[in-house]
Amino acid sequence: MAILDEIQANIVQLAEGAGSSVVGIGQRWGVGSGIVLAPGRILTNAHNVRGDEVTVTFADGRTAEGRVTALDVDADVAVLETDTGDAAALAWATGTAAGIGTPVFALANPGGRGLRVTFGFVSGVDRTFRGPRGVRITGSLEHTAPLLPGSSGGPVLDAGGQLLGINTNRLGEGFYLAISADEALRGRADALARGETATPPKLGVAITPRHVARRLRRAVGLPDIDGLLIREVVEDSPAGRANLASGDLIMAAGGRPARSMDDLFDALQAARGGTLQLTVVRGTDERTIQVVLGEDSPSAE
Repeated sequence: MAILDEIQANIVQLAEGAGSSVVGIGQRWGVGSGIVLAPGRILTNAHNVRGDEVTVTFADGRTAEGRVTALDVDADVAVLETDTGDAAALAWATGTAAGIGTPVFALANPGGRGLRVTFGFVSGVDRTFRGPRGVRITGSLEHTAPLLPGSSGGPVLDAGGQLLGINTNRLGEGFYLAISADEALRGRADALARGETATPPKLGVAITPRHVARRLRRAVGLPDIDGLLIREVVEDSPAGRANLASGDLIMAAGGRPARSMDDLFDALQAARGGTLQLTVVRGTDERTIQVVLGEDSPSAE
């Protein structure tokens, strides 16, 4: 009973303290939750945002219009600008990262319909899931604190009320994923708060599905090699300027094998704004191509 009493005391304490820093996002459809990041700033999931403005509901029932400062769709985070009143910013966790078995508390205010606080444990770390556009989000926290629909964007806290993660994905069967509140998320949130909208790096190519690529190469008598077959190159893109061509097979990117789009995207992320080295097979000839990725490069899938 002593343990249950302690959990109850923690829930009450967090509801009365950190609860005022948890807000509702939206009011009709596509509702979610968010947290006070700093005076005048709200952090939430990008998938909770529809358009440039959204209604923000505070724990005391007050509503205000929030303006999207910037968002990062691939990382599924967004920062809003609004009048946060007396609501304090949540403190980021410091020290040792949460591990399997760490007790956690999930808070939410789904669309402003009232504060919820639930209890669970970390059930997995360094988990991976797909963001709104299918890009991998790595390093997430898996936990068992139950969540209602509309809880995404709300915080996962430790017993001291420090921020461990931002709830974002329901796995089903009682498990949930949260974007870890690590230095990477903190830096991304700070950049978004400055209005720096994240632009994903683009190579400027369309890739043929893997099974189709194998069939095409076999049909013309070329070796069956693992890689990404280029179907189309966008004119005046980084790939176009590097003279990549339709039919080229990307075998490696950034010195690592390129067997999937995830491999290529990881290499693009690592080389953001710089030069990406590709190992390409054209016909039967293997060659190394240096692709310059400028921030001002045209967008292309």
